[in-house]
Amino acid sequence: MSTVLNVLLPIFGLILVGYICRRTNRLGPTAASEMNRFVVWLGLPALLFSLTAKADWAQIWQPGFLLAFTGGMLAVFLVTLAYRWQTTGSLVDASIDGLSAGYANTGYIGIPLCVLVLGEEGMAPALIASLLVVCVLFGLAVVCIEVGLQSKKGLGGAIVQVVTALLKNPLVVAPLLGAAWAFGGVQMPAALDEFLRLLGAATVPCALVSLGLFLAQRQSGPSEGAWPLVALKLVLQPLVTWFIAFVLLDLPAFWAHAALLLSALPTGTGPFMLAEYYQRQAALVSRAILFSTLGSLLTLSLILLAINP
Repeated sequence: MSTVLNVLLPIFGLILVGYICRRTNRLGPTAASEMNRFVVWLGLPALLFSLTAKADWAQIWQPGFLLAFTGGMLAVFLVTLAYRWQTTGSLVDASIDGLSAGYANTGYIGIPLCVLVLGEEGMAPALIASLLVVCVLFGLAVVCIEVGLQSKKGLGGAIVQVVTALLKNPLVVAPLLGAAWAFGGVQMPAALDEFLRLLGAATVPCALVSLGLFLAQRQSGPSEGAWPLVALKLVLQPLVTWFIAFVLLDLPAFWAHAALLLSALPTGTGPFMLAEYYQRQAALVSRAILFSTLGSLLTLSLILLAINP
């Protein structure tokens, strides 16, 4: 429990700072939106580019771990997407809900937690999971959102609009450029590396403070809608990942434990960024992030007891 608390408490501290700053009017009513725009247009693209440009692709190729973690992540995303699309009729909102259910906070919680629990070797699966979440799942959600926004313009027009929108989206372009840089084999200049590091380092704290700022504003609508997303994230995703890693593939203990631990992480701030960016139901997403982070104190503790009896 102390390990989980040491990782989670700084997250609540940053959210609380944003909440207090808004409640005391130290930051104005547009601060949450403007800070989120900084994250979407500068901080997160820099982090995505840096991660993919410097990734060791040979080390990343761990087929069993990739299948286990991605299988649980995509299963929850697709189930939520299909159900919410059917019930709401909105592919955009369904995509954000699916992202909320499947988007693990691998960066701020996953990396330190894996290192604490699995040792320095835990950095490798945490980085792989981070790339899968921010590139594969996030990218898929953005594509679905853009398709939903352009769906009324006819097939041909929609395809053109979607491709154009994706090529203008920094969260899609940045990892593609980073991958191209990595495969080009060119060493990154020290000045550029430091520039990207400084920008990328601001991503998580700014996103969490922005979430606190948003939570301090008057929220409308019931909070019950967030609980199914929390249950999907903290219960269903780890169960699916456990089944793939331990039963279907029988992975080595290190990779199986890493996949299970990373799949059980609470929802990260990515869905909130998209909800704010596309001006959708950010209140529901913010509650899902908050509730899943609180709930993960219990679920992560149980998993830690199971893998370290």
